[in-house]
Amino acid sequence: MLKGGFQQLWNYDSAAGAGKFLGEWRWRTMRSRIEPMNRIARTLRKHRELILNYFRAQKEFSSGVLEGLNDKAKATMRKSCGFRTYRVLELALYHSLGKLPEPELAHGFF
Repeated sequence: MLKGGFQQLWNYDSAAGAGKFLGEWRWRTMRSRIEPMNRIARTLRKHRELILNYFRAQKEFSSGVLEGLNDKAKATMRKSCGFRTYRVLELALYHSLGKLPEPELAHGFF
């Protein structure tokens, strides 16, 4: 019920209403004594102002796209098993994030 009830937060249009809902939801969650939910409630308390910024910006901005790009960049760096130069890393990131075509020859042989 707590998990499902939290989804109502995204229906609010004002930061004040969302803040009130967030406070009440956190209070109910802390009273439930379910430790995993209590950890979530404590995390939400720490990030309350950042969450409310979403409502202050009138829901026009979301960091989802940025988080997705960060994940792709990290995955590219993990797959690489290390690059010798920053330039090669930069090229790999351009290809993975920008969906650029792969060059015909990845390496030049002399």
